[in-house]
Amino acid sequence: MAIAVLKLRKAAPGDVAEIRVIAAAAYAPYVARIGRPPAPMTADYPAAVERGEVWVAVDDGTVAGLIVLVPRPDHLLLENVAVRPAVQGTGIGARLLALADDQAMRLGLPEIRLYTNAAMTENLAYYPRHGYVETHRGEGDGFSRVYFTKCLPAG
Repeated sequence: MAIAVLKLRKAAPGDVAEIRVIAAAAYAPYVARIGRPPAPMTADYPAAVERGEVWVAVDDGTVAGLIVLVPRPDHLLLENVAVRPAVQGTGIGARLLALADDQAMRLGLPEIRLYTNAAMTENLAYYPRHGYVETHRGEGDGFSRVYFTKCLPAG
């Protein structure tokens, strides 16, 4: 599926239903590997949207992907990025990661941090291709996590 004109914008309350659908579909393949739904499948998206932490990628009026970005004092936490399965591999995820870079720099934050489940082996290869470096592994909320960071240029 070709992407016409992708628009990135802050999510609105009316986007929450589609955000939930995308998160459920994008993370469904991992349930069997992990043994339970990954955290993004049970996240409180209405609250995150209300706090202004969620951005959506919209293609021809349809929400195609999302990213949750949480500012911290010394870094931007990339809490979740998900793309509708039908359009995965079309560059939407990369555009959302570029948005994270832009937002961190706009906020004057020198670093983006994220974590992914160790069972999500595709992510362990994906994030390094986008400039992220693994820092450590550990347990969090009962999940086996792999932590990444990306340092941004000063400026």
